[in-house]
Amino acid sequence: MLLRLQAAFRYFNQAVPFRLIPALVTTAVLLTLLAIPHPSGLTASAWTLVAIFLTTIVAIILKVMPIGVMALMAIVIVALSQVTSGSSKGAMADALGSFSSPLIWLIVVAVLISRGLKKTGLGNRIGLNFIALLGKRTIGIGYGLAVCELVLAPFTPSNTARGGGIVHPIMKSIAASFDSDPAKGTEGKVGTYLALVNYHANPITSTMFVTATAPNPLVVDFVARASGQTFQLSWTTWALCMVLPGLVCLFLMPLIVYLLAPPELKQTPDAIGFARGELARMGPLSGSERVMLGTFGLLLVLWANVPAMLFGSAFTLDPTVVAFVGLFVLIITGTLDWDDILSEKSAWDTLIWFGALVMLAEQLNKMGVIGWASNGMRDAIVASGMGWGAAASVLVLAFVLSHYLFASTTAHISAMMFAFLSVGAALVPGQYLVLFLLMMTAASGIMMTLTHYATGTSPIIFGSGYVTMGLWWKVGFVMCLFELAVFAVVGGLWWKLLGYW
Repeated sequence: MLLRLQAAFRYFNQAVPFRLIPALVTTAVLLTLLAIPHPSGLTASAWTLVAIFLTTIVAIILKVMPIGVMALMAIVIVALSQVTSGSSKGAMADALGSFSSPLIWLIVVAVLISRGLKKTGLGNRIGLNFIALLGKRTIGIGYGLAVCELVLAPFTPSNTARGGGIVHPIMKSIAASFDSDPAKGTEGKVGTYLALVNYHANPITSTMFVTATAPNPLVVDFVARASGQTFQLSWTTWALCMVLPGLVCLFLMPLIVYLLAPPELKQTPDAIGFARGELARMGPLSGSERVMLGTFGLLLVLWANVPAMLFGSAFTLDPTVVAFVGLFVLIITGTLDWDDILSEKSAWDTLIWFGALVMLAEQLNKMGVIGWASNGMRDAIVASGMGWGAAASVLVLAFVLSHYLFASTTAHISAMMFAFLSVGAALVPGQYLVLFLLMMTAASGIMMTLTHYATGTSPIIFGSGYVTMGLWWKVGFVMCLFELAVFAVVGGLWWKLLGYW
């Protein structure tokens, strides 16, 4: 009998399309959470949604099945359980609601556009030029990507467009030129390192300028309201306060990533000569490369909001509109064809899994879970009687780490930041209030380092396959703590020198 059970178990484990032990663990997590009585302040439906969300994250971490399948599971469970609506039709509408989000389609279209760099050869040309300039060491190429992010940041209000739509295709082209390809199992040569640098430069530059990411103007408004309009973050003030700690982070980040995820190819002494030879062999720009280059120029100008600066706010275009314009240009010029669009599996995979996580985060906020959690944190801090310094530190850390619950910085900031700022304003002495407000401002960008769904840029880079989920989360947590420390120490001293506290 025992032998038959063992044989049946082996057969089942081989036949089913999921990993059995992680699946059982995930199921146990769901049943345990559902068995716990819902906390005071939350409805039973809201607690059920919390259980579904946490179970989905556990399933993704344990790799029960591909991440897209786990996301599809969440959609099915939300629709069947009807936790968000009183009817099956309403629950299904809620479960699919995020797929109309402009942010999600910006990510998908950015991935599709990046295919043009590979198809035309322009990406390879750009990568070879980077190697020719900085290719003696892999870490030098990493610094080149970081500088590219920094140069684009003040003029690109979509961090997804910047890191995922512009810099990431360049990074992929550089990795490909070293034959570092996840499909071949060679991503560790240089690709894993460069992908992590590509990503972690993005949150740092997003903290440095008001115009570097979409939710920053919302942060400006919340900071002004929390301070009673006594502290206003203009474009210049924000840049002045954040530039020094931001540059320190940007300078040290490639070194830290190098230690955490060292590339297999550390020195590439022949790379410069090789790159120059390949560029000579490629010859001048082809017609399709010129179209691709022109399209990228158009995207950059429109993403930087140049028409609105010149002709007024009526010419402002949403970043997703701009991305669709760029994709359409590539299609109608024949640079990409419809088969290229249909065959870009990573874009459609990202659409499913990121859309599902955004849906869960939005529904958690809609059903009051986020407000309940932030109010509970506020009440606990007040009741603890801790000093203002400890209270401020707890608020910053709690705000940052709560981003594990969010798939959008805009949603997180909208839902929780003003509550945290208000609590801090009530607890922190007036002479230190600006110090706290500036740390929270930096934290609103730093929190993007944590997960592969933290912001629009992350699913694009993670979806390219160069970095495993475990490594992504490990490096993200370390970089988060490091950047918070730099802004607390270097930023704190810099803000003291500037006379803000």
